[in-house]
Amino acid sequence: MDYDTKTLEPKWQRAWDEAGLFRAEVSDRPKCYVLEMFPYPSGRIHIGHVRNYTMGDLVARYRMARGFSVLHPMGFDAFGLAAENAAMDRGIHPKEWTYANIADMTAQLKPLGFTHDWTRTFNTCDPEYYGQQQALFLDMLEAGLVYRKPAVVNWDPVDMTVLANEQVIDGRGWRSGAEVERRELTQWAFAISSMADELLEGLESLDKWPDKVRLMQENWIGRSRGLEMRFPMSEPVHGTGAIEVYTTRPDTLRGAAFVAIAPEHPLAKALAEHDPALAAFAVDVRRGGTTEAALETAEKRGYDTGLTVENPLGGTLPVWVANFVLMDYGTGAVFGCPAHDQRDLDFARKYALPVIETFRPVDAEAFAVDAEAFVPPKTEVVDYIDNPAGVGRATGTEAIDATVDWAEREGLGRGRVQYRLRDWGLSRQRYWGCPIPVVHCDACGVVPERKENLPVVLPDDVSFDVPGNPLDRHPTWRDVPCPKCGAAARRETDTMDTFVDSSWYFARFTAPHAATPTDMAAAEYWMNVDQYIGGVEHAILHLLYSRFFARAMIRTGHLPESAREPFEALFTQGMVTHAIYRTKGEDGRDRFHYPEEVELRDGGAFLKDTGEAAQVIPSAKMSKSKNNVVDPQAIIARYGADTARWFVLSDSPPERDVEWTASGAEAAHRHLARVHRIAADVARADRAANEHDAALARAVARAVREVTDGIEGFGFNKAVAKLYELTGTISRSDAGAEARRAAMRTLAQLMAPMTPHLAEEVWAMLGGEGFVVRAPWPEADPALLVEDTVTLPVQVNGKRRAEIAVAKDASKDVIEALALADPAVMRALDGGSPRKVIVVPGRIVNVVA
Repeated sequence: MDYDTKTLEPKWQRAWDEAGLFRAEVSDRPKCYVLEMFPYPSGRIHIGHVRNYTMGDLVARYRMARGFSVLHPMGFDAFGLAAENAAMDRGIHPKEWTYANIADMTAQLKPLGFTHDWTRTFNTCDPEYYGQQQALFLDMLEAGLVYRKPAVVNWDPVDMTVLANEQVIDGRGWRSGAEVERRELTQWAFAISSMADELLEGLESLDKWPDKVRLMQENWIGRSRGLEMRFPMSEPVHGTGAIEVYTTRPDTLRGAAFVAIAPEHPLAKALAEHDPALAAFAVDVRRGGTTEAALETAEKRGYDTGLTVENPLGGTLPVWVANFVLMDYGTGAVFGCPAHDQRDLDFARKYALPVIETFRPVDAEAFAVDAEAFVPPKTEVVDYIDNPAGVGRATGTEAIDATVDWAEREGLGRGRVQYRLRDWGLSRQRYWGCPIPVVHCDACGVVPERKENLPVVLPDDVSFDVPGNPLDRHPTWRDVPCPKCGAAARRETDTMDTFVDSSWYFARFTAPHAATPTDMAAAEYWMNVDQYIGGVEHAILHLLYSRFFARAMIRTGHLPESAREPFEALFTQGMVTHAIYRTKGEDGRDRFHYPEEVELRDGGAFLKDTGEAAQVIPSAKMSKSKNNVVDPQAIIARYGADTARWFVLSDSPPERDVEWTASGAEAAHRHLARVHRIAADVARADRAANEHDAALARAVARAVREVTDGIEGFGFNKAVAKLYELTGTISRSDAGAEARRAAMRTLAQLMAPMTPHLAEEVWAMLGGEGFVVRAPWPEADPALLVEDTVTLPVQVNGKRRAEIAVAKDASKDVIEALALADPAVMRALDGGSPRKVIVVPGRIVNVVA
């Protein structure tokens, strides 16, 4: 019997489908909700998808065998700029491009044999989905969790849309690569900062999340205690009598050299109306990004207003407008302490401002700040110089608290907790996104759309022949009656950030066809997600937003209180890598070659068509631009889906990267073919029960225990290694036919979460009842796990000479006799008799010659 995957795998997929094995059902059994982060429909899956979804499928199948009712859904995160860019590049509609890609990717995913419940599938661009998202928006608007206000935003001048801070990478738009600018626009925003404390405290309960992810979220939320204080103007101007400053380092007040305000600060705006140079400076500053990364890397620039404020410790400080101060953090004004902040130091050196040390290293005899600011951790003890609160030697944290207390006693300011986390701006000036369901009426203002009019569906008849949002140019969609007074009004033409779409999809999967965003009974049964799997690159954006949305949905009546932390356990998998093959073209430019274009021989890589040697860059992240991607369809066509699944699980711990190699795939396929061959041989064999049956049963019991432990602990590669071992044990065993058949059936059960098609075939071949996926997970008989022998080292005159296997209950006389009969011990004694033999049961045998 050949291992014909082209016949075997589709056969079992049809059988599973016909039996409806993977339809999630509410039942009286315990539930398990397994979810992988759903994909963007780019058109093709890659081997990284295969690894991610295979891990989730393994967990789902294992939990099914453990008696759980399992929800394991799949959908597509389908809105976004990539579709609009494709529409412009290819002259097709984003909807056409997106749904064609979804169809292609679905066809690529199904042959892998995953347990996804396709009856629950949805795409975020389906009106049925985003209509419920619009209903959520209206409920959050009513609850005060979403609002509209002017804000300084990141503007992508190429994609012509607002970007969230997280979507700006090194000062550039994450898709276009264009340098981001600052603009002040009226924007919709989620009040995520109102839950900052709650989101921070909730991290403590997520003990099944990676520590690094919790730390990343903790740092992003960024809770700190600081001081809010007023610096009186030396002379009031434009109605401003003082500048209110927020600082997280009040302990550095002695070193204050200037006060800086944001270009959007009310005082800066008032001054710019009468100062063309300042107005021009503000315009120029807006060409930079608003993210911390952009501000840290940008040149520090300022404009001297000529104004001064009074320092409460004496003297005056100049007031500057600076490009590194943001209006939406703190009060939009800071005092600069160049000695202890690198940004302030760069600014001071550029504009010849004083550098005054506030503290210095402990017992430093001579200390002065030069090119680098002295910024020790707040937990480090330093010596303070004339601190206003009377602090001498202390940590930064201690000095901050003492200085805040001093300022409050003196009436100079008040302590305040501040967060780095800012509200989530959700407005995007693009077409292919969820429409924001409000109408702007001259008489009524901003009016929520009526729920009975949802979904507000995107119009199909749009064009992308000019830059910008085509919804702004679509009068029959844009211009509508006011839902409140009936007068002529205008729809909101901004659409929602696509991170909104993925911030609640997990809840929708519990009842994807409900007439409301969720069905509470279904949500109470299925939530929370028991195992969530995805890339660590989503540690901040997606996961933090989803945690906020879960809380918002509880507040608006769409989730139970128990769903406050929607993901019980999180696993962040490593990448699948592959070597890059590079040559130089005649023009001197790099040329990258697909793996199938290269032959590996003689320790090198050579192009098949020309024989030219190629440079090999090993273990690189797969990238379409480098042509080092592996097409899962080609792997399935050649080796079968089970080979791809087995390889991505077997070669590396799941949290680490794994390198895809042709030789590794070939070796995986050979092993699975061997399992199939052994099963066929065992099925035909006819050997009576014998003395070897018990040893095989013990080996199987140990394998059950170790594979179970490996799966439970996400040590999938360890479980696979044990299955390799068990396969060899069964192959070599001289046990009777029924003992070997039972062992092979157990092997099929243990392999079923990893290689389900082969497992079903082996199970059926050896008389297993029904589907192996429905068979209960094997339990190891505790009696078979008890070792009945122990191995003891034997030393002669203190030197280890041999090892002997003895029964655990063997007497000292028996152990002594076995030790002296060992050939290596006899050679060491050289025919003589020992003077003494010391037996330590269960430990060692010492022979003294």
